[in-house]
Amino acid sequence: MDESAKKNQDVIRRFAWEIASISVHLEELRHFWAKTLGISGPQWMMIVALADLDQGDGAPVNAVSKMLHVDPSFVTTQSKLLEKKGFIRRKPSSEDARIVKMSLTDKTYKHLASLAAQQESLNEFIFAEFSAGEIDELTGKLASLKKRLEKACLKVAVDF
Repeated sequence: MDESAKKNQDVIRRFAWEIASISVHLEELRHFWAKTLGISGPQWMMIVALADLDQGDGAPVNAVSKMLHVDPSFVTTQSKLLEKKGFIRRKPSSEDARIVKMSLTDKTYKHLASLAAQQESLNEFIFAEFSAGEIDELTGKLASLKKRLEKACLKVAVDF
């Protein structure tokens, strides 16, 4: 391997470690926010996903599982626990009774609203060194990288 290729591999390796570290810190933040509701980090992520996905009629289990990269059975199990705690509602779809649609309760929306100022302040701190354009550009590049990684996972699965 020539020097340029070796240096490139070192940069890629360092990048991967930085992303792994960012993931750990994001997980810590998720657990902090979840704790305010008395739920787990993955349950918090389900609530956040529902807040993003629900356009007024609820979001189907498969849409939430796809967004969170988890099995639909995990979403079903966890959503039933969240329903018992009064954080979400589950109902069969009016178009297809096999599809369960989930939505947040008023209680959950009020709690999210009470946390909004803290989250906004934290986001301002985290992204203080970035302009809105830089954040948008970085997000676009990360989304592109995510797509390439998804394809790479498929390629590795086929090749091995």
